[in-house]
Amino acid sequence: MGYNPTAMTKRRFLLCCAWLALAGTAAPAQPPATNAAAAKNPDALRDVVLLVIRHAEKPETGMELAPAGVERANAYTNYFKNFTVDSKPLKLDCLFAAADSKNSHRPRLTLEPLGKSLGLALDLRFKDKEPHALAGELQSTPHGRQILICWHHGQIPALLAALGADPARLLPGGKWPDDVFNWVIQLRYDQNGTLLPGETKVIHENLLPGDAAQQPAAP
Repeated sequence: MGYNPTAMTKRRFLLCCAWLALAGTAAPAQPPATNAAAAKNPDALRDVVLLVIRHAEKPETGMELAPAGVERANAYTNYFKNFTVDSKPLKLDCLFAAADSKNSHRPRLTLEPLGKSLGLALDLRFKDKEPHALAGELQSTPHGRQILICWHHGQIPALLAALGADPARLLPGGKWPDDVFNWVIQLRYDQNGTLLPGETKVIHENLLPGDAAQQPAAP
């Protein structure tokens, strides 16, 4: 029988098709895509009191605190030791501050004196522009029942929103004013980890001279 190139080409084609079909049935199924975001845990914010402050006063240039900011940071030691919720003393379990950047170390510097006095290390894992990541951490992992966060004012509205609060109800125009350093935002959650809007408010610190002129304005 003579060599038939057309028949050989057809045979090779059929063998390739059979091999591909067999490989397709034998190949393991790809695992389903997973959501990288941490799942919410209803216990994480159960009965939690969460306080949010802006870092203390800043100088015209530099990444440190201004002298008034150093004074405020030191004053926080007694302020939060004497802070009460429902007439009961606050007992902070965890301190979060925005991570140092090339432009600012102020959140860390604001909470360092308080952290040292309480024997609490600062959690500095999250950058200023990562308020949603911080909120996700708080909503997925318990960190105690009383938590303090120190952040940059420009990102505080986004942080509040990610934690279930309405920035427009708490802050004038939904933004933290550039020249205000003496407010504490209090968020409270019920036994189901749901925000209590009626217990969410802005508190005036009245720590330093001049604070009286920065009373929280109606949004």
